[in-house]
Amino acid sequence: MISKEKLNRINELSKKSKSEGLTQEEKLEQQQLRQEYLESFRRDFQNTLKNVTVIDPKGNDVTPEKLKKLKNKRLH
Repeated sequence: MISKEKLNRINELSKKSKSEGLTQEEKLEQQQLRQEYLESFRRDFQNTLKNVTVIDPKGNDVTPEKLKKLKNKRLH
């Protein structure tokens, strides 16, 4: 997970870009922070999905095969 300080910095840069614009260094920093945030989000989301089991109304496990394979990889 990305740190609170980095999230605050992302928000600061966003506000500044809307109000007065960013320098080249700030644009680069913003891009790097956003990339780090997206990587963290994707990793956390994938970990969440690995813990999901899909059950239909009849009580049958209908979890997609691709997700089952991810779960099995995690167990081994």
